[in-house]
Amino acid sequence: MRCDGWRDGQPIGSGVVDPYIPLCAYTEEQTEDLAYAALYTMLSEGPLVNDFDIGLERIMRKKGDGKAVALASSPDARDGARTTFEHFDETHRFTLPRLKRAHRTMLANLPKRRASDAWALETTTAFATGEGSVAEDTMEYARSIAAGDAENPQLFFFHRQASDDLDINTPEGLRAGIIEASGAAVEWSDIDGIVAQFEDPSADRALLERLWLNRPVSGGGRAFPAARWAELAKAFEPPPGSLITLGFDGSRFRDATALIGTHVETMHQFVVGIWEPPVGGGKQTGQEWEVDKDAVNAAVTDAFTRWTVWRMYCDPPLWGSEIAAWAGRWGDKVVVEWWTNQYRKMAYALQDYRTAMINGDLSHDGNPVLARHIANACKQETNIRNEDTGEFMWIARKDRKDSPFKMDGSIGGCLSFTAAQDAVASGALEVQEAGVYFV
Repeated sequence: MRCDGWRDGQPIGSGVVDPYIPLCAYTEEQTEDLAYAALYTMLSEGPLVNDFDIGLERIMRKKGDGKAVALASSPDARDGARTTFEHFDETHRFTLPRLKRAHRTMLANLPKRRASDAWALETTTAFATGEGSVAEDTMEYARSIAAGDAENPQLFFFHRQASDDLDINTPEGLRAGIIEASGAAVEWSDIDGIVAQFEDPSADRALLERLWLNRPVSGGGRAFPAARWAELAKAFEPPPGSLITLGFDGSRFRDATALIGTHVETMHQFVVGIWEPPVGGGKQTGQEWEVDKDAVNAAVTDAFTRWTVWRMYCDPPLWGSEIAAWAGRWGDKVVVEWWTNQYRKMAYALQDYRTAMINGDLSHDGNPVLARHIANACKQETNIRNEDTGEFMWIARKDRKDSPFKMDGSIGGCLSFTAAQDAVASGALEVQEAGVYFV
């Protein structure tokens, strides 16, 4: 419907001819569970139920053209479509290049139906600053308009959050902030339950601040500082024969496999290979994907041929036979099983890796895929306390089990960096410089 005038102070509605309404989120499952499910329920249980042919994948009007569908976030899927309304949900998660392309592609469709007054709606939780999400871009655009640096009379932007002057470190300030950010939803919200989440000493307060106070803040839930990682990019290629270490984190199906190198002398990291399943288009098209084992074997062989590999730390699950073959070829003292499910050991390795990033003790080749994996890695709190600080430690994980946002490269990078640290501690560089190299 569109507003076609006013009568007695009330808007008069006019129907849209042949409406086409795509609903899009960062995964198709998210769309079906939220936006499409809401429309499905409203029409199925509302007074207009008999006017629509309501299916699980599309909704159509019985007397006339038009449909609403849930879409995968594929940038090519809607190219050329003549939409009348578009809904993007959870745009704070639209950080991948393909998701941002999908957003731009679909917005470009709106002027094609000028007579229908086509428009788009974005709904989202507050974004993590610095991730470059669509939500962050939209807010920056709105701010530039408000400041007079840009002009767009068609943009309506509404954002509600807890006031910045509230001290959420006090019980009173936290409760007031939650109530203020909730707006009308406070009537059915469990304020006491939300406050209790902040009181949990193992909670990710930055994440909770985004969820319940709707404040855009730095992603405390992320394992590694993506902005800092970007600053560490450097043009450098390890010389042939120089001492390196390798980190390997592998999968067989649906997930990524990564082989990352570290030049021991400079702690410069580089991508030897990252293999990812395809994404986008219907259900995740990578479900039947399997990594090319020959390509991985070739990359490992090339690395051992080109450089002097001191250690290759490998996470064994699903690659046990290949790791055994590599150990048989290059020595079991060089190719070493390094189980990432040993949480105490992994938590300390991840902490050292993050600290090295913050302190600038490493550099990298600027590979965009590895950068994305670094940014995608999230923290998962453990019950393991740091022996020095007493704080609870964390391990790295995806944002959810079946997430399309891969982070295996960050684990490969961590294993490679850990191996390089061990090489330095063992005096491997001094041994190589003496011209006598033993493993």
